[in-house]
Amino acid sequence: CMIKILHSPDWHLDAPLQGKEELKKALASVPGKLAMLCKEENCDLVLLSGDLFDGAPTAEGIASLKKALAQMEVPVFITPGNHDFVAAGSIWLTEVWPDNVHIFTENQVKSQVLEGLDCTIYGAAFTSMDCSALLEGFRASHTTRYGIGIFHGDPTMVSSPYNPITQGQIRQSGLDYLALGHIHKAGSLQCGDTFCLWPGCPMGRGYDETGEKGVYLVEL
Repeated sequence: CMIKILHSPDWHLDAPLQGKEELKKALASVPGKLAMLCKEENCDLVLLSGDLFDGAPTAEGIASLKKALAQMEVPVFITPGNHDFVAAGSIWLTEVWPDNVHIFTENQVKSQVLEGLDCTIYGAAFTSMDCSALLEGFRASHTTRYGIGIFHGDPTMVSSPYNPITQGQIRQSGLDYLALGHIHKAGSLQCGDTFCLWPGCPMGRGYDETGEKGVYLVEL
């Protein structure tokens, strides 16, 4: 059984980008391009690991995201991050999202089984700008073939206020794949039997955000 995953965090939709009209236009096109890529690559699963919005979303941004998510037509999992965290009145709680979308809204790890793909998805949300270590003491326990984690967090700094993720936590997680968001440059770790990847943002929020970035297509 192979699973093909599209993994993409840190869209930062509706970022102000004053005076950068070309960047604003390119940013607004991201949801549609990802929906198209999902279909072209025949993906089975989409993991969107946080910061899809940059702050207060616009009606146009919400509508664009909903349309793209519905067009993907496969299970989509979202874990809100520090820029789009779940609070009272959050769009993640108040908006009606397409039926294929599952949003983790609690600040503790929960799981969802996808029997058709023989996998279990684990995730949790930021409920404020800061977030303590969500994977501290976590160990996956599932009977499905694959265990997949999706989190917004920082694997680069142990003292980070944004869900610091250590190599020890990754190694002990019992996950096959750990899909991260937050860091805007692409990176990866293999700790024990767990592959941990973060693709960076699809496009920089300014001309100062250089380096390799984009989205990942992953096959398990």
